[in-house]
Amino acid sequence: MSREPRPRGAPLIPQARGGRAQLAVYLLLALCAGALLLAAPPLVPTARSLTFHFATLQIGALLKGACYLAEEIFHLDSRHHGSFWRALSTCFPLRWHGATLLVCGLAYVALLGDGQPLGLHLILASLCQLLILALGLQKPSAVEMSEMSERSKQNVAHGLAWSYYVGYLKIVLPRMKKSMEEFSRANPNLLVCRKTWKLHILVPLNCDVCDELDKADSNIQYVTDLTETTLARAGTKKRVYKHSLYAIRDEENQLWHCAVEYATPLQSLYAMSQDECAAFSREERLEQAKLFYRTLEEILKGSKECADAYRLIAYEEPEEAETHFLSREIVWHLRQEHCEEIAVPEGSHSHTPSTTLDSAELSLQISVSDLPQPLRTDGF
Repeated sequence: MSREPRPRGAPLIPQARGGRAQLAVYLLLALCAGALLLAAPPLVPTARSLTFHFATLQIGALLKGACYLAEEIFHLDSRHHGSFWRALSTCFPLRWHGATLLVCGLAYVALLGDGQPLGLHLILASLCQLLILALGLQKPSAVEMSEMSERSKQNVAHGLAWSYYVGYLKIVLPRMKKSMEEFSRANPNLLVCRKTWKLHILVPLNCDVCDELDKADSNIQYVTDLTETTLARAGTKKRVYKHSLYAIRDEENQLWHCAVEYATPLQSLYAMSQDECAAFSREERLEQAKLFYRTLEEILKGSKECADAYRLIAYEEPEEAETHFLSREIVWHLRQEHCEEIAVPEGSHSHTPSTTLDSAELSLQISVSDLPQPLRTDGF
C-alpha cells in the first residue's frame, strides 16, 4: 500500500553534518597548490614567504593561549585541580604549535636574505595576530559553534534526550507491549491494530506542551489509564509510572485509540526561552528542539529493549491556528501504522520509525544569535 504524503506539520529534522567541509579544504588546497605551480615563482623567496606565513599563524595560536592562561591561573583550584601544568596544557596544545613554530623558525632563518632582522619580523607578526584577537576576528562562526557542540555531545538537547531516555523511556517502553496486551484482552474491540500498541511521543518543535490533551484538541478524549508500573527509584519508594489511553476522532467521525503523551523535556526548553537568566532565544529553542528529536531518535534506534514500543511524532504548529491540527497529526501516524501492519507479513518485526524523513528533505537552519552554552562535565 502506498505511503500517504506527510502532513503539513511534519518538520524538517537536520541530519548530522558530514565531512564536506574537510573535503572542501582538501579541494581548495589542491587548487592553490596547482595555481602556485603554474605561476612558477622563484623558489627561495616563495619558501621564505610560506614559512613566515605559517610561523605567523602558529605565533597567533601561542599568543591566544597566553591570553587564556592569564585568566586560567586564577581558577587553578576550581577548574584544574590546583595543577598549573594542567591549565598550561589546556591553553597550549604544545605537541603541535610549539614544534611547528620551531621548524618554521629554523626554516625561515635558513632562508633569511631580505636584509631585515628576524626580530622585526616576529614583532610585526605578533602585532598583527594580537590585533586580530583584540578585534575578535577569529571568533568561530555560528556553524562552527553548532558543529563543535553536536560532535562533542554537549548541547542542552543532548543532555535532555539522554536524561529522558535513561530516567523514563528505558524504564517504561520495555513494559509497553505487556500493558497494551492486558488492556486489549479486557477491551478487545478498542486496540485492533497491534502496530499501534506503542507509546506515541509528541514532539512539538515550538516546545508548547499542553498538560491536558483534550483541552488542546476537542477531538482527543481521555479514555483510561493503562496498567501502572511501580518501582523504587532514586530513593523514592513505589514510584509510579503510567500512561493514558486516548480516543482520537478523525474527519470521518471514526475513533482511533492509542497511548499518547508529550515529550516532557520540551517543557524545560520552553521555560528556558522564557527565563532571562537562561539567555535562550526562540531561534535557539527551535534548534535545540530539532537536535533533541534527532538525538532521541538515534538513542532509541540503538536500544533493543525499546524496539517497536514507541513512535516519535515531531511536528510544527501552523502559523494560523487550526482547531483539530493535533488530532489530524496523530491520526495520520495511526493510519500509517495500520498500513504497516497490512503491508508487513505476520511475524516480521522490522522497525522503521515513521518520522525518518527523506534525506532530500532534511535541512538545518542555524541561528545567527549566540548558541546555547555546552554542558560540560570535566570541570571547565
